[in-house]
Amino acid sequence: MAKKTFESALKQLENIVKEMESGDLTLEKAVKKYEEGIANTRFCLDILDKTEQKITQLTMNADGEPDVSDFKEEQ
Repeated sequence: MAKKTFESALKQLENIVKEMESGDLTLEKAVKKYEEGIANTRFCLDILDKTEQKITQLTMNADGEPDVSDFKEEQ
């Protein structure tokens, strides 16, 4: 079985949304799809959190040398 990726989980989530928006699901199937959607959402958020922690920013220090530091979003 292939390893679940961010892209595959996101695609599954998109398909779940389409199915639920169609209104063709029974209540039981809608609840099951909702639970699958929540699981995919958590999986994607976990990957995004881990990826955010890895992002670094390359800048030049005062001496003109490259400096690698954690990326911090300017607010």
